Amino acid sequence: MNVEPPSATSSSAGSGAPPSQRKERGAIAAQACETCRSRKQKCDEARPKCGTCQKFKLDCRYREPQPTKKDKTLSEILDRLKLIEGKVDQLGFQQVHPSPYEPSQRSQTRPTPAQAGGGSGDSVSTTASIRPSGQTSPTPQKPQPYKYVSAVHKLMAWPVVRQILDSGQTEIPNLHAVIQDRDPPLELLEQQKSRRKLATDGMEGLTMDDRALLGLRVDAHRNPTVVRLSDLDWPTVESLSKAYFDTFNFIYPIMDRQAFNTTILTSVVENGFNEGVASTLVCLVFALGAVALADSQNMPFMRYKGQMGRPPDRAADRPPGLAFFNEARKRLGFSMAECSLESVQIHALAGLYYESCSRHLEFWRMTISASMACHALISANPGELKSPRLDLIRRVFWHCSIMETYLNLELEIPLTGLDKLEGKVGLPDFSGPFCEADYLGNQESRFQEHFASQIVLRQLSVGFHDTMRDATGPTAPPMPFPPPDRQTQPSEGSNPVITTINHLAYQLDQWRALLPVHLRWSDGQASAFSTPIPDLFTQGGMYPPQQMQAMFTADISSPSAPYPYATDVQVAMLRTRYYYTKYLLYRPAIYKALHHTNMLSTDDAKAVAECLKASLKWPIIMAPTCHRKRLVPCLFFWTQNLLGVLILLHLSQQVPVLSNIRARFCDNTFDMDATDTVNLSIAWIRDLKDVDATAEWCWNVLRGMYRLDD
Repeated sequence: MNVEPPSATSSSAGSGAPPSQRKERGAIAAQACETCRSRKQKCDEARPKCGTCQKFKLDCRYREPQPTKKDKTLSEILDRLKLIEGKVDQLGFQQVHPSPYEPSQRSQTRPTPAQAGGGSGDSVSTTASIRPSGQTSPTPQKPQPYKYVSAVHKLMAWPVVRQILDSGQTEIPNLHAVIQDRDPPLELLEQQKSRRKLATDGMEGLTMDDRALLGLRVDAHRNPTVVRLSDLDWPTVESLSKAYFDTFNFIYPIMDRQAFNTTILTSVVENGFNEGVASTLVCLVFALGAVALADSQNMPFMRYKGQMGRPPDRAADRPPGLAFFNEARKRLGFSMAECSLESVQIHALAGLYYESCSRHLEFWRMTISASMACHALISANPGELKSPRLDLIRRVFWHCSIMETYLNLELEIPLTGLDKLEGKVGLPDFSGPFCEADYLGNQESRFQEHFASQIVLRQLSVGFHDTMRDATGPTAPPMPFPPPDRQTQPSEGSNPVITTINHLAYQLDQWRALLPVHLRWSDGQASAFSTPIPDLFTQGGMYPPQQMQAMFTADISSPSAPYPYATDVQVAMLRTRYYYTKYLLYRPAIYKALHHTNMLSTDDAKAVAECLKASLKWPIIMAPTCHRKRLVPCLFFWTQNLLGVLILLHLSQQVPVLSNIRARFCDNTFDMDATDTVNLSIAWIRDLKDVDATAEWCWNVLRGMYRLDD
């Protein structure tokens, strides 16, 4: 295999770091390999093998640098997770206590989605009333005037929303089929089949442009259109793997950089590519590395005509990294039945690549396969939970759990049962040794704290989802929570559902207040840098002054310089998921305002305003993150929810009760922020509609509503 080893100078990269960084690094100073250490001689520290080990053909092993013990914020996050989990469990326990006015069996069975207001139909009369909480009549209660749904296609089935959609001048393909669909929505899944399949050729399909982009060498004595995996030189190998680990693996920390470089990659470099799991993993890392390189060169999805003065790219035909991905697909069948950590990683990485190409059906399939493989690993190989790879298994486990949870919220695709193993697996603490590059990346991006915080938020979202389905069911308890001050009676307009929502929103705000200082933000500064600003962003004019004023901006006319380590994507995802969760909590009040206007109270109106405010200017739709869609997790999920936001913002102008609430309970900046949100959300969907079947359908829904031109 024609692979050149890295030079000794490359191994010492970062030696010119400023003194302040060197002081922080302490225990991660470069070390000699075990062979040179035992021979008590100087080591040139080259990777994957130093000069001495290459000369004498010896195994070259390096000790792992230990992480610093100064930063205890990660363990604090995990402690806070247990605290908040306990509070959510208490809320759920109180919620399912049987009411004296309902059958005792209700505490043992949860309402079906149709009973909880999740069905596509709606039989609630717009003149229905709430039964007074003191009434003890044994007759069945009338349906709740609130409706909680997490999926956007169910929101579109609300009578008023459906009427608005039907009255549009533009016919929406398959609208009624989607609205009337059961769970999971088969019509939405069927839409994904309309796109042309990805090409199947591997390295032989690389064009000259692809080779130039990747920096592949051209052999004058070989057909220039034929490139083999064995032709990759070391700079290309190093560039692709570094691009992956500096972006994707900070967002989804499911691989171990040190183990990959010293074991997996070294094995493939020395023995060549074969059908084993090591070669499959390397091909997938290279594929996602190529995606990350395209992102760093501002090569996003196809743009609509005239945007930024550039012609559309060919992303729909041959997305970046496809050749490497197809090489992985050729090998996937040989390892797909293994009960191993590598099998879980392979399916998870394949899912990430499919989603970077807007192939949502394949992404869902690979995500579920990864979860099933993870379940098999834990069940069939329980000894792995006592192995040195335990923390990595935990990270992969929670990645799968987070992914399938958000698919369940939007599509109600059945869960795989991973949630039943949470106590057995435990929480990741990143306690194992990690390499210098990951240490420095974590110091700047705090990816470990981001991942731990995402786990906490996922736990809250699941608890909130279950509690809200119970609270808005047709026979919900009349008062699930006591008032905050037991000496004070609830106000005249208060009711059980609003009380439940406010308590859950309080738990959500507690989560944000307990975030590590590097991750915190306030509502008035959702687009600002966290305080203190990481040193990397303030060094020597690396970014223009206007980009240093805020981390996110509504000006998307030109792409901003991408932040290293995908820091903006990590920050945007954490903040956006917070606002999405809050928006979802308060959305049942929108339903009541639309369908039970005569019963609306001041508390209801305030809840409507909170929902509308939580839908504004999500960081993922602002620059620079909106230009890095290939790195954004679950594109389908966000595109669908942006459609829901656009529908509600449109209703807030067209429906008198919502427009009155908007004018009375929202502040003076709301109209401007709402306009920005509409423009940013439309730009997001427009950017994807030519390569994404879901975005194309969302575009057709919005065309008549917002009078959009193709």
